[in-house]
Amino acid sequence: MAISDQTIKTERLILRPFEKSDLDGVLSYYSLPDVQRYLDWKARDKSEAKAAFESMRKQTRLTRPGEVLTLAIVRKSDGKVMGHVSLRYTDSTAAQGEIRFAIGPLFRNKGYASEAVKAVVTLGFEEFRLHRVYARTAGQNEASARLLKRLGMRLEAHYREHALFQGEWDEELHFAVLDREWSRGAKVHEITRHKVA
Repeated sequence: MAISDQTIKTERLILRPFEKSDLDGVLSYYSLPDVQRYLDWKARDKSEAKAAFESMRKQTRLTRPGEVLTLAIVRKSDGKVMGHVSLRYTDSTAAQGEIRFAIGPLFRNKGYASEAVKAVVTLGFEEFRLHRVYARTAGQNEASARLLKRLGMRLEAHYREHALFQGEWDEELHFAVLDREWSRGAKVHEITRHKVA
């Protein structure tokens, strides 16, 4: 299903596909070292960050494994692009998806990332009928680990020194939640979807 004609609204946020005019907002956080450390697409300069942005703009479908839906995290009060959240369809047989997210430092510790991730996990279960949603985060990314635990995802694995990253051993944490576990908190995770005019 393509959702380029839809948006998700939460209490304080609008989650929607990226628009061309969002480039400056994305550049304001995307290539910062403390954000880049955890992203799929590396961006050492403005042109690489712009290329990553253009790729994210095309991620509007989630119909088969390998596809990714990426949505801008936009603050309702002023229309600022604060970050992005993605859902990757990883396995059709087991109906699994992976959630990923990034938010600019100026907008952290205010609950925006939690609100966005909660809405997209709910979308994965309700709209795309996923059975399991998981997330991976670096062991050093304590804020993301806390967020995932707070949302009810359980730590399923801790891979110690599993890869070398910039000359240091990297640790990775794997979290997950099942559809029936998430649905127990459905009232808490309630979202609304609206057509964009």
